[in-house]
Amino acid sequence: MALMTWSDRLSTGVKAMDEQHKGLVKTLNELHDAMLNGAGKSAAGPLLDRLVRYTHDHFASEEALMSRAKYPDLAAHLVKHKDLTRQVEAFVGRYKRGELSLNVDLLMFLRDWLTTHIQKEDRDYGPWLNQNGVR
Repeated sequence: MALMTWSDRLSTGVKAMDEQHKGLVKTLNELHDAMLNGAGKSAAGPLLDRLVRYTHDHFASEEALMSRAKYPDLAAHLVKHKDLTRQVEAFVGRYKRGELSLNVDLLMFLRDWLTTHIQKEDRDYGPWLNQNGVR
Protein backbone atom coordinates (compact mmCIF):
# COMPACT_ATOMS: atom_id res chain seq x y z
CA MET A 1 0.00 0.00 0.00
CA ALA A 2 1.34 3.41 -0.96
CA LEU A 3 2.03 5.93 1.78
CA MET A 4 1.13 8.78 -0.56
CA THR A 5 -0.83 8.86 -3.78
CA TRP A 6 -0.55 11.58 -6.40
CA SER A 7 -3.79 13.39 -7.11
CA ASP A 8 -4.90 16.55 -8.87
CA ARG A 9 -5.15 18.30 -5.50
CA LEU A 10 -1.33 18.31 -5.55
CA SER A 11 -1.05 19.75 -9.06
CA THR A 12 0.55 23.17 -9.39
CA GLY A 13 -0.44 23.55 -13.03
CA VAL A 14 3.24 23.67 -13.98
CA LYS A 15 4.03 20.42 -15.77
CA ALA A 16 7.75 20.21 -14.95
CA MET A 17 7.12 20.83 -11.25
CA ASP A 18 4.25 18.35 -11.13
CA GLU A 19 6.48 15.69 -12.69
CA GLN A 20 9.19 16.38 -10.12
CA HIS A 21 6.64 16.26 -7.31
CA LYS A 22 5.54 12.86 -8.62
CA GLY A 23 9.17 11.76 -8.41
CA LEU A 24 9.31 12.85 -4.77
CA VAL A 25 6.10 10.93 -4.06
CA LYS A 26 7.58 7.84 -5.75
CA THR A 27 10.74 8.02 -3.65
CA LEU A 28 8.71 8.46 -0.47
CA ASN A 29 6.64 5.39 -1.36
CA GLU A 30 9.82 3.40 -2.02
CA LEU A 31 11.04 4.36 1.46
CA HIS A 32 7.72 3.24 2.88
CA ASP A 33 8.00 -0.11 1.08
CA ALA A 34 11.56 -0.51 2.38
CA MET A 35 10.34 0.08 5.93
CA LEU A 36 7.45 -2.36 5.57
CA ASN A 37 9.80 -5.00 4.20
CA GLY A 38 12.24 -4.53 7.07
CA ALA A 39 15.00 -3.19 4.85
CA GLY A 40 18.13 -2.16 6.66
CA LYS A 41 20.37 0.83 6.14
CA SER A 42 21.88 -0.75 3.03
CA ALA A 43 18.53 -0.30 1.26
CA ALA A 44 17.03 2.69 3.07
CA GLY A 45 20.21 4.78 3.16
CA PRO A 46 20.48 5.18 -0.62
CA LEU A 47 16.76 5.99 -0.84
CA LEU A 48 17.15 8.71 1.78
CA ASP A 49 20.20 10.06 -0.06
CA ARG A 50 18.16 10.12 -3.26
CA LEU A 51 15.37 11.98 -1.46
CA VAL A 52 17.84 14.65 -0.29
CA ARG A 53 19.41 15.00 -3.77
CA TYR A 54 16.02 15.08 -5.46
CA THR A 55 14.82 17.71 -3.00
CA HIS A 56 17.86 19.92 -3.71
CA ASP A 57 17.48 19.50 -7.47
CA HIS A 58 13.73 20.08 -7.37
CA PHE A 59 14.03 23.21 -5.26
CA ALA A 60 16.72 24.58 -7.60
CA SER A 61 14.46 23.97 -10.63
CA GLU A 62 11.47 25.51 -8.91
CA GLU A 63 13.45 28.56 -7.80
CA ALA A 64 14.83 29.08 -11.32
CA LEU A 65 11.31 29.06 -12.79
CA MET A 66 10.03 31.46 -10.14
CA SER A 67 13.00 33.77 -10.68
CA ARG A 68 12.52 33.75 -14.46
CA ALA A 69 8.83 34.61 -14.03
CA LYS A 70 9.63 37.24 -11.38
CA TYR A 71 7.41 35.51 -8.83
CA PRO A 72 6.68 38.15 -6.15
CA ASP A 73 6.91 35.74 -3.19
CA LEU A 74 10.21 34.17 -4.27
CA ALA A 75 12.16 35.40 -1.23
CA ALA A 76 9.66 33.90 1.22
CA HIS A 77 9.55 30.67 -0.79
CA LEU A 78 13.36 30.43 -0.68
CA VAL A 79 13.27 30.67 3.12
CA LYS A 80 10.77 27.80 3.26
CA HIS A 81 12.92 25.71 0.92
CA LYS A 82 15.97 26.25 3.13
CA ASP A 83 14.02 25.36 6.26
CA LEU A 84 12.53 22.22 4.71
CA THR A 85 15.91 21.16 3.34
CA ARG A 86 17.48 21.55 6.79
CA GLN A 87 14.72 19.47 8.36
CA VAL A 88 15.06 16.64 5.85
CA GLU A 89 18.87 16.67 6.07
CA ALA A 90 18.67 16.61 9.87
CA PHE A 91 16.38 13.57 9.83
CA VAL A 92 18.60 11.76 7.33
CA GLY A 93 21.70 12.61 9.38
CA ARG A 94 20.11 11.29 12.56
CA TYR A 95 19.10 8.12 10.73
CA LYS A 96 22.63 7.57 9.41
CA ARG A 97 24.11 8.11 12.89
CA GLY A 98 21.73 5.51 14.32
CA GLU A 99 19.82 8.08 16.38
CA LEU A 100 16.60 7.52 14.46
CA SER A 101 15.09 4.52 12.77
CA LEU A 102 13.12 4.44 9.54
CA ASN A 103 9.68 4.29 11.06
CA VAL A 104 6.14 5.40 10.48
CA ASP A 105 6.68 8.68 12.35
CA LEU A 106 9.56 9.69 10.08
CA LEU A 107 7.66 8.73 6.94
CA MET A 108 4.54 10.54 8.11
CA PHE A 109 6.64 13.65 8.74
CA LEU A 110 8.08 13.43 5.22
CA ARG A 111 4.64 12.82 3.69
CA ASP A 112 3.05 15.68 5.61
CA TRP A 113 6.00 17.94 4.78
CA LEU A 114 5.66 17.22 1.07
CA THR A 115 1.86 17.48 1.02
CA THR A 116 1.78 20.71 3.02
CA HIS A 117 4.54 22.34 0.99
CA ILE A 118 2.88 21.48 -2.32
CA GLN A 119 -0.65 22.42 -1.25
CA LYS A 120 0.23 25.63 0.58
CA GLU A 121 3.32 27.11 -1.04
CA ASP A 122 3.70 25.47 -4.43
CA ARG A 123 0.10 25.74 -5.57
CA ASP A 124 0.34 29.48 -5.00
CA TYR A 125 2.99 29.93 -7.68
CA GLY A 126 1.19 27.90 -10.37
CA PRO A 127 -1.20 30.61 -11.59
CA TRP A 128 1.55 33.27 -11.50
CA LEU A 129 3.95 31.12 -13.49
CA ASN A 130 1.21 30.18 -15.97
CA GLN A 131 0.33 33.85 -16.50
CA ASN A 132 4.01 34.54 -17.12
CA GLY A 133 4.50 31.90 -19.78
CA VAL A 134 5.49 28.87 -17.70
CA ARG A 135 3.25 25.87 -18.19
